[in-house]
Order: sequence, then structure tokens, then C-alpha cells
Amino acid sequence: MQSSAFLPPEEPDDISAFKHVFRRHAAGVVAITALTPEGTPVGFTATSLASLAAVPPLATFNMARIASAWPAIEGTDYVAIQTLGARNRDLADKLSGDHELRFVGDHWIAGPHGLPMLKGVTAWMIGRIVERLPVANNAVIVVQIEEGGVGEPDEALLYHERTYRRPGEPV
Repeated sequence: MQSSAFLPPEEPDDISAFKHVFRRHAAGVVAITALTPEGTPVGFTATSLASLAAVPPLATFNMARIASAWPAIEGTDYVAIQTLGARNRDLADKLSGDHELRFVGDHWIAGPHGLPMLKGVTAWMIGRIVERLPVANNAVIVVQIEEGGVGEPDEALLYHERTYRRPGEPV
């Protein structure tokens, strides 16, 4: 275990430890997409997707309530959750970049409920939001999955040490 003597002195130990640990925690990358009440597509990448229950099928993701997509998530009933593979690296970059440019181009189509669906993803789910739980300046969003499908197989896209990666050899 790393002592506080090895953590950067400019941050409190708890924040520094949190950042260091989660940089080392590899996580799968998904895209969450939705529509604003006016019908404008919004989306972002997330590494916080988790299954909550199989019956009924519930999943969660987290987001900052100051994020540009928060007003859409706060004001809609449905989201699309799309898993990204290694070949989708450009989509991950696009959806984590300038929010005004995230849906410029032909990399998406309108799907169920008019939701923006990204082309070429490895899998997708449509979820109805059943809970928005505020926690500090963030929120845990709980969705009940209503439908989904799979795309072409691909290597997983992971986020680890602030870099997109592919999984290594099995151990």
C-alpha cells in the first residue's frame, strides 16, 4: 500500500488516493445517448455502467449534474446505452469531445424513441429511467432495460491510466 508520502502534496490524501486508484482500475467504455426535450441529440462516454439486477433488468450509470448532457438526462424518460469496442475508439473520442460536435456526421441514426444510436457498436440497450439519485454534484441514474441487441464482435475498449486500451493476454 502506498503511503501518503508518495501522493502529490497539493491534494488532500483522500482525493489523491481516489484519483490514483481509479486511474489504475480498468473499465469498459460505453456511450450514453438521449434527446433533449426539444429533440436535440446528446451523448457522452461513461465507464460507470453497472448491472444492478437481472429481474427486472436494471442497470446504472453515473454522471455529473454539471455535464452538458445533464439537462437532457434530467428531462427525458429514455436513454440508449451502447458498448464500444476497440474499433469504436473514434466514437469514444467524438463523444468525449466538444459537445456541439458530438452528433455532426453520419456516425449515428435515430433509433427507438428517436434516440441517437451509434453505428458499429458492439451492443446496445434501450433503458427507461426509473430513478435519478442525486449524490453531491453527481447523480446515479437507474434504468430498466426494455430492449437491446448485439453488433459485430470486437475487442473490448477499456479506459485505464487515462488512456483507451485493448485487453491484454488472458491470465
